[in-house]
Amino acid sequence: MDEKALTQLKFPIGEFIKPEVISNDQIKEWVADIEAFPSRVKILTTNLSVEQLNWRYRPDGWTIKQVVHHCADSHMNSLIRFKLALTEDSPTIRPYHEERWAELIDSQDNDLSYTLSLLEGLHYRLVQLQRNLSEEDLKREFIHPEHGRRFTLAETIGIYAWHSNHHLAHIQQALGYQGKFLE
Repeated sequence: MDEKALTQLKFPIGEFIKPEVISNDQIKEWVADIEAFPSRVKILTTNLSVEQLNWRYRPDGWTIKQVVHHCADSHMNSLIRFKLALTEDSPTIRPYHEERWAELIDSQDNDLSYTLSLLEGLHYRLVQLQRNLSEEDLKREFIHPEHGRRFTLAETIGIYAWHSNHHLAHIQQALGYQGKFLE
């Protein structure tokens, strides 16, 4: 498989591009995507067999179950980053090795029910927080040491809306390919 095809499989909806201006309408749209994410994942995964849960969205990519478990891990970190940014002055967040987390035993679990419940509660809290941010709150920021820059909460809402849709596309892709790829 050529590099262009692999990139398309890795980023089926493209990479996140921060708008020059983030409007209130854009924030509302992003928050709606974040709110819908748990139910959309549940619809896609609830009746999958163990074989299907182990289908990959691209060669050497994660399995469907790893993608779902990763989203819970990532979005837990997101909620914490929001809270840190709202309660501290430009805190430096702690990154994590998501590829290593995806190999841990809990990310190999074929029972997604607990992770889906976690996503539902986590997104409820995340959306509750995001819908009540003031204009000043949206300007608050944290420092991500891996990227060496500051992220505003407004931008971060967009990143996690993109992240949700990005991984939904991965699940759909794995289901579409039925775990098989042409080389």
